[in-house]
Amino acid sequence: MNKRLILIAIMALMLGLSCLAQGKIKTRKVDFKHIKEVIENPNNIYYYPKLMRQFQSDDTTMTLEAYRNLYYGYTFQEDYNPFRESVYSNVVEQLYYKQPHSRAECDSIEKYARMSLDDNIFDMNQMKYFIFSLKEKKKYNRAALRQFRLDRLIATIMSSGKGTKEEPWVVITPEHEYNIVNFLGFRATNHEELGNGIEYITVEPVEGKSTKGFYFDVSRMMEVAALKFPDM
Repeated sequence: MNKRLILIAIMALMLGLSCLAQGKIKTRKVDFKHIKEVIENPNNIYYYPKLMRQFQSDDTTMTLEAYRNLYYGYTFQEDYNPFRESVYSNVVEQLYYKQPHSRAECDSIEKYARMSLDDNIFDMNQMKYFIFSLKEKKKYNRAALRQFRLDRLIATIMSSGKGTKEEPWVVITPEHEYNIVNFLGFRATNHEELGNGIEYITVEPVEGKSTKGFYFDVSRMMEVAALKFPDM
């Protein structure tokens, strides 16, 4: 693997984590109409097949804007299912929560996490398990590249708002609400549907913080679900 790309990935990861921790990510409303236009234009740099190839090749030069078009543009793809869950995900979770882990078990976690991500490409839990298995096997360079993917996706969601009622974070699958809450160091205690595609997750108190919960916009997700699964 190209050592320069690995170094770029590690530097980008450190910078990305620093920006996330300090809340320095610039926020901007998600314009789904514009995203649809650019990802469907073969001459645009954000043409969706091109973005997906970059993402799957661990391209560490992908910008946050590219990730925004990749993540939110996924809702316009034929195979998008906001409630998708891989049949392999439970297998991975059972292996992950078993302590300690043998080399063979880490191999199995990597194998099934990869298969699960083939089914559900933006499953952040499976990404976490995959990264864990690589680190356990001391494959730190590969782990850094995969961590770059995960952190960019988290940054993408956080760039869509501030988690407030006025500026909720926009997600394309319910699980990502909890991924963001956990990333911020909170534990969810309740989930409320407020109407008009807005949901609110309350969290346990954290010493030194006054946060009681976070707001999420799931309107695009629900719009697609209503069209694809009208009987739900």
